[in-house]
Amino acid sequence: MALLLFLGIAFAGSAQKFALVDMEYILKNVPSYEMANEQLNQLSQRWQKEVEAVSKEADNMYKQYLADKVFLTEEQVKKRESEIVAKEQEATELRYKYFGPEGELYKKRQTLMKPIQDDVYNAVKKLSEERGYQAIFDRASSANIIYASPRIDISNEVLSKLGYSN
Repeated sequence: MALLLFLGIAFAGSAQKFALVDMEYILKNVPSYEMANEQLNQLSQRWQKEVEAVSKEADNMYKQYLADKVFLTEEQVKKRESEIVAKEQEATELRYKYFGPEGELYKKRQTLMKPIQDDVYNAVKKLSEERGYQAIFDRASSANIIYASPRIDISNEVLSKLGYSN
């Protein structure tokens, strides 16, 4: 009986502590995140318009080429076709420059968002160390969490660590 009691106490003493955060909720309550998102949206829209303008120019060149084709010499046809291809290539390269995997939008997002994400990570880490959590899960990105008690959600405490009260 004493052995059973000892094992029960030992098991309870080694129980793991978990917590949840809602990253979407946290980030929506960090003003610098919202400002960074707005800045990224504005840049994205401006760059998209620029890409669309070059694409439209290529499209107009093609339409004009089709209308003029019967009047053009073979040499003029080849020249116009290569100009159209070059303009389409320019649009493709511009799109890649701005929106590609290592494009300007990606770089700007890294510049603006990484410091905010690092601050949130450090606040979560600090809370974890202070309270002895072995793991903290993000309920916003985990489809596997079907139900979790609101008592283990520490999102507001993370915001407090960041200097925001909610």
